[in-house]
Amino acid sequence: MKNWVCWLLAVLITLSLSVYQRKTGPTNPKRVTVELKGETYSLKLPRSGVRQDATVRLWGVPDDVDAQIHYRRYPTADAYTTEDFGWEDDHLRGASLPVQPVAGKLQYYLTIEGKDYPADGPVVIRFRNDVPAGILIPHILFMFAAMLFAVYTFLRVVTGKSYVKWLIVTTVTLFVGGFVLGPLMQHVAFGPWWTGFPFGTDLTDNKTLLAFLFFLAAIATFKWKYNKWVVCLAVLFMVLVFTIPHSTRGSEYNYTTGQLGTEIPGQARNDE
Repeated sequence: MKNWVCWLLAVLITLSLSVYQRKTGPTNPKRVTVELKGETYSLKLPRSGVRQDATVRLWGVPDDVDAQIHYRRYPTADAYTTEDFGWEDDHLRGASLPVQPVAGKLQYYLTIEGKDYPADGPVVIRFRNDVPAGILIPHILFMFAAMLFAVYTFLRVVTGKSYVKWLIVTTVTLFVGGFVLGPLMQHVAFGPWWTGFPFGTDLTDNKTLLAFLFFLAAIATFKWKYNKWVVCLAVLFMVLVFTIPHSTRGSEYNYTTGQLGTEIPGQARNDE
């Protein structure tokens, strides 16, 4: 296989994984379809808010509809607060969700013309501090590059080409993106530097740690005759863990204790 073909395949695979992770992540807006008077409208309900009130908008929906938003702190048994959608420039536009403490969450749903949305239950939105582009963009680029180099390394292994150089490049890139820029972004957004093992159960931190350990093992055994299988296992494991949606079981503000923790596995997200 020619080198340019390997790079092309690596780019396509990496882009596919990135799109999948983006679309399945818990911070990606929830898409909801609303049918009114024979017309279909597509809404985006935010699931991530910066440190200010978050606005839920009904773009394109007719102004004469009856619409409310219901919200409460999450995870709590608080009663829902209900508010009507407001007006902007003589058009029915949006309703505000009050800002919460860093990593605080709200659970909310809409009622439009007497029907509740989303049909599968309330949406959860988490609030964070704003992360400067100077931190966010390099982190994304390094993590994207780490995946790209990992896939390229795998393709060199399976096509019988030398791969040690790219194995090292992958490991270094993953370290910078996941253990330098990643904790810096976590600190700016939520406060803690690290919420994975042994301090917490944040899947983003833990999956990065496990992937890095696999690549360290691949480097440590590069003289072993079966090293290529270790490299393949490291890359496949990295691909597997990176299919886990970003920010899953991340930082969460505990309204009872007033402290920051990590999301508890199996918490109910809908009204009981």
